Amino acid sequence: MAYLNLMENNLATSPTQLSLKKLRDEGYTVAIVEHWNAFARIRQDLFGFIDILALKGKEVLAVQTTTASNMSARINKIADNEYVNAVRDAGWTIHVHGWHQDDKRKWHCKVKDVS
Repeated sequence: MAYLNLMENNLATSPTQLSLKKLRDEGYTVAIVEHWNAFARIRQDLFGFIDILALKGKEVLAVQTTTASNMSARINKIADNEYVNAVRDAGWTIHVHGWHQDDKRKWHCKVKDVS
């Protein structure tokens, strides 16, 4: 399980920011691929379920990031998505990152591969 303590550095601690740091620390080149649709007033993910795209060598990693308590809902969202098979057929790896803090306010990430 990943361990991060971003509170010491006063860095933002949204699940997206936590996953970006984790992936960069693991050597990935990362990009946020969700955006705010002001007209519809919703966040829109790439293909309806990807928040972050991470590249390392020939690997393409699609990440849905959330709190640990919302992981199962996100996994179901991906399973029900009309584009998930196309992403899998393209050879992309799909991970769900679930973040939670322990009693010492240190962040931990549970990673679930749903490729």
